Amino acid sequence: MSKSTGWDPALLISQIIAMQTLHYVTLALLVPPLLVMFAEPGSLEYEGGAANVGMIMDWREMAGRPTTRALPGEGPWKSFNSVWSGGKQVGLGPSQQTDFRSVDVVRCWIIAGCWMVASAADVYYLYSLVRRPRLVLDFALTLLFVHLVLTTYYSAAIPTSLFFWAVMCVSTTGTVVFAEQMCVKREMNEGLVVAPTHDGDDSMEMDSLLRED
Repeated sequence: MSKSTGWDPALLISQIIAMQTLHYVTLALLVPPLLVMFAEPGSLEYEGGAANVGMIMDWREMAGRPTTRALPGEGPWKSFNSVWSGGKQVGLGPSQQTDFRSVDVVRCWIIAGCWMVASAADVYYLYSLVRRPRLVLDFALTLLFVHLVLTTYYSAAIPTSLFFWAVMCVSTTGTVVFAEQMCVKREMNEGLVVAPTHDGDDSMEMDSLLRED
């Protein structure tokens, strides 16, 4: 992608969309198979399965917070602990869902680890799409801000988990530091490639002047 010297809103918006899309695609490729292999099956199925979009978009999944609330029927109606139809039990009441509604710690760490890996991939995405070191911080913070807005809207709750915020801060900081270093190194290498050409031209001009003398 070529560098743009002026203000180009279309380019900036397309880069933001591209970064957000690539980040979520990376998570979508990592999270489901790892959850299927290592997460507790019963609890995972109760939350909607490994392919549930909430595994990525709901901050409570990473934080280890329950995503379900007490259902109507608890309290004075504890005797109604099952759902029956045609003389057969077809569902469980809240008091019998305790095992499934419990938090799977392994699932939390898998999602957090996948987020860190996706943030590492963001380093390459920023290096390839954004290119300029001074814009890396802006795009990394924009990606984080958009995710915070989406996850708050999806879960209908502002993230309050220290673990969640720690993962966000560490991953974003690492992305910014390494992406800026890679972009700066590339600009320095490009500058060094251009420099010998001018030196060569200068030496040729000096040689021609000496021969004329």
